[in-house]
Amino acid sequence: MKTAFISHPDTLLHVMDGNHPESPARISAIKQAVMASALQNQLLYADAPMADKTALLRVHRAEYVDYIFDIAPKAGLVRLDVDTAMGPMSLAATLHATGAVIHATDLVMKGSVDNAFCCIRPPGHHAGRANSAGFCIFNHVAAGVAYALEQYPLTRAAIIDFDVHHGDGTEDIIKDNPNVLFCSTFQHPFYPYKGTESTSNHLLNIPLAAKSDGATFRHLFETIYKPALDDFKPEIIFISAGFDAHINDPLADLALTKDDYIWMTAFIKKIAKKYANNRIISSLEGGYHLPSLAESALAHIQTLTN
Repeated sequence: MKTAFISHPDTLLHVMDGNHPESPARISAIKQAVMASALQNQLLYADAPMADKTALLRVHRAEYVDYIFDIAPKAGLVRLDVDTAMGPMSLAATLHATGAVIHATDLVMKGSVDNAFCCIRPPGHHAGRANSAGFCIFNHVAAGVAYALEQYPLTRAAIIDFDVHHGDGTEDIIKDNPNVLFCSTFQHPFYPYKGTESTSNHLLNIPLAAKSDGATFRHLFETIYKPALDDFKPEIIFISAGFDAHINDPLADLALTKDDYIWMTAFIKKIAKKYANNRIISSLEGGYHLPSLAESALAHIQTLTN
């Protein structure tokens, strides 16, 4: 398998107030782990281009996109919501993050690589059609899915979101699109306190009690996700790869380990091999305990390359 690693230096320049857990150190930790590993010479490295407004308007309302461009500060910080702020480089960072997923889609669809990991921030899966939320400004995975379905001869895309928080922004964007199967595991009750009321034949939301572990995840993937994915037969798979369900993460209370992320990645690869010509685009979402984030992301990327 050939795997692309896509990032951009501007991901390090987005800062929020104080000692915010969604910090540039998250990107540095993952990159340092990759550079110190045997993967260093196995990946295709690419700088993420900057997404244009066309990419954003496939998934966000024009008024919201214009608002973000207009409010982006030249100095200091502006607050978009209780959890999300923008500094002078935040707009560039989030545009490169969306651009990373779109570039990954092109690389995968053109056969340059089998799959890709987008090492980006800010994250995206809480950003809805017309709102920021939960550290997220624009929704990178949703933009990638919309781009793939519009620009390539594809009719079915799956999103698998294993972040500890429900991907409410992604659901808001794709909820009426039967060509997208959305699979989200999340701690409940927990931020954003959504997801339990909206399960349908293409919205597979699985709430998990605090302390749920890898055995629970594996059982649910096998008994709920696998039959649905086999029935849906996705032609491309996107991953909202949050590593904050790790047992060491300070912002949540699930109990995954590195081995569970390896298992989930291998599970997704089997589905992609069967139906999607191995096409997977993975995009970083959460994960705030730096050693566990680096270890788990490295294991995820390693599994993609195997």
